[in-house]
Amino acid sequence: MKIAVLSGKGGAGKTFVSVNLAAAAKKAVYIDCDVEEPNGRLFFKPDDIEETDVTTGLPEFDAEKCTGCRACVDFCRFHALVYIKDKPKVFSEVCHACGGCSLVCPNDAVKEKQRVIGKIEKGHSGQVEVVTGVLNLGEASGVPVIQTALKEGSQENSTIIVDCPPGSACSVVESISDVDYCLLVAEPTAFGFHNFCMVHELASLLEKPCGVVINKYDNEYPPLEEYCIQHKLPVLMRIPYEKDIAVNVSAGNILSLKSPEYMAEFQKLLSHIGGRSL
Repeated sequence: MKIAVLSGKGGAGKTFVSVNLAAAAKKAVYIDCDVEEPNGRLFFKPDDIEETDVTTGLPEFDAEKCTGCRACVDFCRFHALVYIKDKPKVFSEVCHACGGCSLVCPNDAVKEKQRVIGKIEKGHSGQVEVVTGVLNLGEASGVPVIQTALKEGSQENSTIIVDCPPGSACSVVESISDVDYCLLVAEPTAFGFHNFCMVHELASLLEKPCGVVINKYDNEYPPLEEYCIQHKLPVLMRIPYEKDIAVNVSAGNILSLKSPEYMAEFQKLLSHIGGRSL
């Protein structure tokens, strides 16, 4: 079973829930798709790490074949191409490597060269396989890195935990497109609730079954509770706003490995979703 853990904003506790779910499963695959700031590895501290570069195509122009027709420039909706001093120029920072410029060129003047945009780190922590996507600084899109991370972490008959990017952008769509269940981590605040609604709408559009974990729970936040009732969203776990939890998180500890009580709670959560613990 593949479970995506997502939240509408950063800091809601998405990675905290993800690593504890993977640890509670005992034998699992943890995939960190929050490629701009992957933090799961800080908790798992994986051993025997293997690194693989992730590359994407970048257009390269043959000056002898290019006639200056501007078909490639006119086609590019990302404005990654301009025609300056009788030749096309590409802005790699905004190129999405769609390959369209080479398709529309009538003179076969556009080829693709590969460039590195990030990497995949693959290691293990106990019986948890840890796959981490890392996007290079300044890159426009992490989607190719996410696609590669998901492919590297794909295993049959395994509990797979996908730690998604925050928000509801294209990177999140890519992360949850092939999952069986979406676990939405909510923060009981006005700001947290607003973003929670957006990410739930996204999961609903993709017709994914959802459940809710309320993190940093101290007092009931009525709009969140009412929303869950209205949309028939089960609240599967409430994690209290406690100093001991914060201390463990700040120290890079996986709470369920330190506390038998929370190990039982996260195993219960996993069982309710339909995942398996060893």
